[in-house]
Amino acid sequence: MEKRPFVSLKQAEGIAQAYPTPFHLYDEKGIRENAKRLKEAFSWNKGYREYFAVKATPNPFLLNILKEYGCGTDCSSMTELMMSDACGFSGHDIMFSSNDTPPEEFAFAEKLGAIINLDDITHISCLEETLGYIPETISCRYNPGGLFKISNDIMDNPGDAKYGMTTDQIFEAFRILKEKGAKNFGIHAFLASNTVTNDYYPMLAKVLFELAVELQKKTGAHIKFINLSGGIGIPYRPDQEPNDIYAIGEGVRKVYEEVLTPAGMGDVEIYTELGRFMMGPYGCLVTKAIHEKHTHKEYIGVDACAVNLMRPAMYGAYHHITVLGKEDAVCDHKYDITGSLCENNDKFAIDRMLPEIEMGDYLVIHDTGAHGFSMGYNYNGKLKSAELLLKEDGTVQMIRRAETPKDYFATFDFCDIMKKYGK
Repeated sequence: MEKRPFVSLKQAEGIAQAYPTPFHLYDEKGIRENAKRLKEAFSWNKGYREYFAVKATPNPFLLNILKEYGCGTDCSSMTELMMSDACGFSGHDIMFSSNDTPPEEFAFAEKLGAIINLDDITHISCLEETLGYIPETISCRYNPGGLFKISNDIMDNPGDAKYGMTTDQIFEAFRILKEKGAKNFGIHAFLASNTVTNDYYPMLAKVLFELAVELQKKTGAHIKFINLSGGIGIPYRPDQEPNDIYAIGEGVRKVYEEVLTPAGMGDVEIYTELGRFMMGPYGCLVTKAIHEKHTHKEYIGVDACAVNLMRPAMYGAYHHITVLGKEDAVCDHKYDITGSLCENNDKFAIDRMLPEIEMGDYLVIHDTGAHGFSMGYNYNGKLKSAELLLKEDGTVQMIRRAETPKDYFATFDFCDIMKKYGK
């Protein structure tokens, strides 16, 4: 698919006058349209709900947009639970899926009334000891092990992942939980990440639906919901085609009617936990070219770095880059696009063919709306950038200010050493 930025050069120049680069920019129109499509694609299931993965883009302004479309939140930590609570999500609006979970986080999730999704069979005793009881609604995370394949293509390796219970363990977990008072059960699984295929969700659904039938049959547990979690990806590369969410929803429906309905389980609710799909394409990192270097390679240094977007440095991940104002220019120059960290992997692109870049040019790094800002850190004492929302009416709203040195030094507020710079 063709990669075109949702912001123009004129818009970027105007925004930069108020909010200096680098900054993350989100497209409100795109977010809303995508949330509508997802809801429509699964409207065949009366209990369907999207639990947005807060870890992907933890910003209350964006959570509140998704809330308008009936979304809940998928949380994995105390602070994500706090943010959900602050935004007005409560009770079963919240799914708490964690691993190696501190007991106090179980307690806080229960205080909010969240659905708790247990990652391991040993967490049953931890949860009971923490709360003094087992909640009536509970979920367990499943990991079948081995490799997950689609048409002989290996999609991921669940057997090497730290998440979830084995087949034997989840049957035993359901029996134990039922004996301890649980009445409504959920199943959760995440078997592959960032799949760009319409076949992943239906195949995952078949695995979980068949498991659900056996679990209900052999343990007597009432399966209230099946959480297909995340895994629906986005086309980071221009030679990839986006997933068709309507085809995905229809594929899951067919499997539902083939497996669950005949088993008398046609009332099972379907949940999803999409982060990347919901937000990824609707965010970008806007940065400016500030240096050029001509040595063994041609380098363009920008004012963003891996602090603002870690994925290329951490995973070697591809993010498309557009030079604003030169969208249709010939890509006849080969560059490494670099940040300023004292790490050689601080590169947004390596040997990337782009139009000639001049100092002061604005670059848009695409598809940073999920796992972009959220994965940032403060190495080299670099500060995180602002997050901005490009509204449907064309105006821009700051939804997170840029960090300041005061923020960076805030954890020294117990002493006077950094007082000079902590104001």
